[in-house]
Amino acid sequence: MGGKARGRGLLEQGVTQDRVARELLFPVQHFIATEWAGSAVLLAAAIAALVIANSPLAHAFHALWETKVTLDLAVVTISLSLHHWVNDGLMALFFFVVGLEIKRELLHGHLSSPRRAALPAFAAVGGMVGPALIYFALNTAGEGARGWGIPMATDIAFALGVLGLLGRSLPAQLRVFLLALAIVDDLGAILVIAFFYTEKLAPGALLVAAGILAFMFLLRRAGIRRSFAYVLPGFLFWIAFHQSGVHATLAGVVLALLTPASHLYDDRTLLSQGRMLLDRMERCLEAGHHDEMEAASGKLEELMVNTESPVERLERKFHPWTAFVVLPLFAFANAGVEITAESVAAAVRSPIALGIAGGLILGKLVGIVVASWLAVRIGAASLPEGVCWQHVAGVALLGGIGFTVSLFITELAFSDPALVATAKLSVLVTSALAGIIGFVVLKAIVHRQE
Repeated sequence: MGGKARGRGLLEQGVTQDRVARELLFPVQHFIATEWAGSAVLLAAAIAALVIANSPLAHAFHALWETKVTLDLAVVTISLSLHHWVNDGLMALFFFVVGLEIKRELLHGHLSSPRRAALPAFAAVGGMVGPALIYFALNTAGEGARGWGIPMATDIAFALGVLGLLGRSLPAQLRVFLLALAIVDDLGAILVIAFFYTEKLAPGALLVAAGILAFMFLLRRAGIRRSFAYVLPGFLFWIAFHQSGVHATLAGVVLALLTPASHLYDDRTLLSQGRMLLDRMERCLEAGHHDEMEAASGKLEELMVNTESPVERLERKFHPWTAFVVLPLFAFANAGVEITAESVAAAVRSPIALGIAGGLILGKLVGIVVASWLAVRIGAASLPEGVCWQHVAGVALLGGIGFTVSLFITELAFSDPALVATAKLSVLVTSALAGIIGFVVLKAIVHRQE
C-alpha cells in the first residue's frame, strides 16, 4: 500500500508540475527555440530573394510570383498571383498562430497577470506610437502618409534570433520581456491592419462569414474538438473574409481567438481516473499481466495528453510550419528588391524611407524606453529581476527589426510599385542596422557586467 500511496502522491505532484510547466514554461521555451532556428531560415530566404532579384534571373523571378492561380468553386472564383496567394493565403496561417499565442498569453501566460503584463504592454504601446509619430511627422500628406503603420511592427523571429546569439549571458527574464512585448506588438499590428488598412466592405460576404462562424460555434458547443472537423468551415470562412474587403489574413486571427482554451479533462478528473489506472497497473504488475499493464500505461499517457487545450495543441503543431515554411516563403516572395545606385539614391531622398528608418530605430528606442520608464514610475510595473535600463534600451533597439509585418503592411499601404520598392528597401536596411546596433549594445553591457 505504501507504493500505491507514493504512486498517487507522485501523480498528484506530477499533475501540478505538468500543468504549470505546460502553461507557463514550456510554451516560452519552445517558442524561443523555434523562433531562433526559424530566424536563420527566414534570413536565408530573404538573402536568396535579394540575390536573385539582383541577378540575371530577376525578370523570371518576378514573373514567377506574378503567375496567376485561379480557384473556381462555382459559387465563387478567386484569381490571385502566387505573390498574393502567399500574402493573403499562407499568411493567414501565420496570423492564426499569432492569434493562438496572444490568447494563450492572455489566459495562461505572462500577460495573464496585470502586474506582469503592465511593463511589456506599456513598452509595446510606446514602441508603436513613437515610430508612427516620427513617420507621420515626415509624411504628413500625399500617398506616403498611408505608410505610418510600417515602422510600428517588431519581427519576433529576428529579434529573438539576435538575442539568442548572446547565449545565456543575458538575464532569462529579458527574453520573456521581449517575447511578451512582441506579442502585444502583434496584437497592435492586427488592430492597425483591421481598422486602417481595410478597403470597402461587402456586407453580403460579411454575413456569409458570420454564418460560417456561427456554424463553427455550434460544432464547438456540440463538443466536437477534432481539428479536422473545422478545416473545411475554416477555409470557407477565409474565402468569405477575402470577398468581404477585410484583409483575408485576419480570418486566421478570428479563428484563433475562438479556439477553445479549456482542457478536455480538468485536474480533478485527471486525478480520479489516474488513480484508477494506477490501481489497475499495480494489480496487473502483481499478477504478471504485462500486456494489460502496457495498455493501462498507454491510457494513462493518453489521459495526460488530453489535458492539453486545443489552443496549446494547435499552436504546438502549427508554429513550426509557420516558422520554417510560411515565413520563409513570405520572405522569398517579398524581399526581392532590386538594389541599384539609383534606387539607393531615391531612398535616401525619400521621406517615406526616412520615416521608416527614423521610426524603426529612433521611434522604437525612445518609445519603448520612455513608456517602460513611465510604467515603473507610476508604480504599474517593475523591472524584472536582473534586468536594468540598459537592457531595456538594447531590447528597444532590437524592436526596430521590423521585417515580416513591416513588409506585409507595405504591400497594404502602397499601390505604386516605386513606393513599395523604396519602403521595402528601407525596411530591409533599417532592420539589419537595428539588429546590429542592438546586438553591439547588449554585448557591451554583458562585457561591462562581467
